[in-house]
Parts: sequence; structure tokens; C-alpha cells
Amino acid sequence: MTGQEAVERIHQEAWIGREPGLSRITKLLSMVGDPHKELKFVHITGTNGKGSTASMTASILAAAGLRVGLYTSPHLWRFHERFQVCGRPIPDEALGRIGERVILAGRQMDDPATEFELMTALGMLYFREAQCDLVVLEVGLGGRLDSTNVIPAPEVAVITNIGLEHVEQLGDTHAKIAGEKAGIIKPGCDTVLYHQRRDVEEVVTDACRHAGSPMTVTDPDSLEVLSTGRDGQNFMYRGEGPYHINLLGHYQLSNALTALDIAAVLRRRGWPISREAVMQGMREAVWPARMELARRSPDVILDGGHNPQCMGAIRQALEELYPGKKILFLVGVLEDKDYHAMVGQLLPLARAFITITPDSQRALQAQALADYLRGEGAEAHSCETVEQGMEKALSMAGPEDVVCVCGSLYMIGEARHVLGLC
Repeated sequence: MTGQEAVERIHQEAWIGREPGLSRITKLLSMVGDPHKELKFVHITGTNGKGSTASMTASILAAAGLRVGLYTSPHLWRFHERFQVCGRPIPDEALGRIGERVILAGRQMDDPATEFELMTALGMLYFREAQCDLVVLEVGLGGRLDSTNVIPAPEVAVITNIGLEHVEQLGDTHAKIAGEKAGIIKPGCDTVLYHQRRDVEEVVTDACRHAGSPMTVTDPDSLEVLSTGRDGQNFMYRGEGPYHINLLGHYQLSNALTALDIAAVLRRRGWPISREAVMQGMREAVWPARMELARRSPDVILDGGHNPQCMGAIRQALEELYPGKKILFLVGVLEDKDYHAMVGQLLPLARAFITITPDSQRALQAQALADYLRGEGAEAHSCETVEQGMEKALSMAGPEDVVCVCGSLYMIGEARHVLGLC
């Protein structure tokens, strides 16, 4: 089986209508030799910031000389991006070979494995084969019942910023969602929590107390920003540094604090992570499509922000990077998102909107979004494809202008491709 054949067959196993839980992934992994039981993990959940935190953590671990796996979702352009070892996506040969194994095992089950369960099993087998010292494992949805939670106690359980999303599955309050995400905390692990709302912190604190898990909460009061701009950000944290990250936006500083605390906890647990490795890892960390400055003159910013909380962070970052500047927004959204609140965050900054329809069955049609924006008093143009939308935006932009592409991860990978980045 080729890698592409494996991808196509995995995508056929929809999760819709299936009962959530760990029984299927437990059975599937048992059938392929329980590879997860031979690995060690940093397990990361949250609503926003999971991917950036995971990327920075993996970069630190690689700089420390560890063989590190990284499991994230969704991918931007190629499915292979979901499974990385020391920054390199899974080779096509391994994807086809391991994919065929898990697909055949999944089809032998009375209750066949779902798409994400097959992906999770594939990742576990690949990371074991690659002899990873540590795997940075991003939760797909929630935490307690997510298939990644099949793992034994991780070295560190991490909870990033929590917002109201997937309320049908996770609950309609921050506290309820926090309870689901705190389900990754197990006896024997440490916990790192991104500092946030009191009700969320109370839920996580209680979960840590119940599991006997030592908890570290990030301390934004000890963050000292030295400089920030389009070339990156320099800062001190807990009296140490200076650290440099190339990632833009103030929210990435918050994610950086989480990654630094993860590294400190791992060091206390005996992992050989030097101060130099931490500084190098932070400096070398990359995470595409999160305030990514993809092109200059005009500047093109790519961000996969896809909920009101993310859009607020994008707005704040653009105001800091381009004070007083009106922005051309290339936007596509999913119909089941709170897109009124999402674009509401952008309206005060907008010179004009160019709308497209993301490649998803859940997408809001570009014309419908453009009509809504016009009703809000904005200039809006609808286009059929990302390529046409990018061409339109660049034709409207002068050398000093700024184009921001945002609204859905389903369109960011294509935007990067159009710009020649992948």
C-alpha cells in the first residue's frame, strides 16, 4: 500500500455517529502490539495554543539531543505532517506500510476503528519504530475520551488556554470543558497549566489533587518583554533569558511560557535539558500558519485562527505589528462556527474583505459571508477559490499594505501552497 492509498482508506473511516470512548483504540493498539506502552509522552490539550506549544516543546527537546516525536492535527498541506520525528514528516514508505497494518487490524474489529483512532495507532507504531525518547502528543478533541488518552501516565500533562468550542461534545461552560480536558491528568505525571480563568484553574487544581499530580501554573507576571516586531520577539521569564522566538503575536509569548515550564518540569524529572538547549529550541521553533509572515511588500500574514478567541488574538497582534494600518482580510469560515463574532473582531481593522469557501462540507459559502459583511457596512468581494482570492487581495494591495489570511485551517495550507511555501 502506498502512502496515498493509506491516507485515502483512513479517511473513509468516519467518526460521525460513533460513540466516543477508549475501547476501540485500546483494542486496536492491542492488536498491533501496544506500541504506546513502550513510549514516553508530553500530552497536550486545550482550546487554543496546543500546536504552537507542542512545536516549541518538540524543538527544545530536539535541541537537547533527544529523539522526539510530534503528533499534531490537522495537517496544513500533506497528511504526513501529522507524524514528525525531529521535525521531519513520516516518509511515504513508512506511512503506506504502517497504515496498511493498522487499517487491516481496524477492519477486523467488531466495532471498526475510526479515522482518528487509525491515525493515533499509526503514530504510535511509527514513533516506536523510530525509537523516540519522548513523543509530544496533541489531543484531537477534548481529552478524557480522546483516543490519545489511551496512553499511560505521561511525563507531563499540559493544558493550554481553554475557550468555548465543541460545546455539544465537551460542555457549555469553561468549567465543564476544563473537566473534560483535565481527564488527561493521571497519577504519576506532572501537570503544566497555562494561567487563565479562575474557574478553569480550580477544576484543573482539583484534578491534580485527586491524581496526586504536582502542578505548575505559568506566571505571566514574571514575563518581561524586551522587544517585539516582525523579526520576532525577545523576552525574559522567571528571571532567565533572554529568549528569542520567531513566532509573532503576544499570544505566542503566552505559549512560550508554557513550553518553558514544560522544559523545566522535564528537567526536574531527570531529562537532560540544558539552559542552552532551551534557548536554542525556542529560537529555532517554527509553527506555520500562526501569525506567519509569509511574504513581504505587501506583507502577507497567515493565521489558522478559527474561533472568536483566536480572532481576538489576531486583531491584537495586527494592531501591535501594524499600528494604525487598515488590513485586507482574505477570509473563509465554517458555517457551524460563531462566524458573526469571529469577523466582528476584524471589522474595526478592515479595509476590505475577500471571502472564499473553505474546502469542507461544513463551509459557509463565500457569497453568504460576503453578503453578511456588506450588511455590517464592510467592503466585501467573494471568490471561488483560495488562489483567486489571493490574486484578488494582492491586486488590491500596494507595497506598504497588509493582507491577512485567516478564518479556517482548511484554507491556510492551500494559501501557503499558492504562495510557494509548500
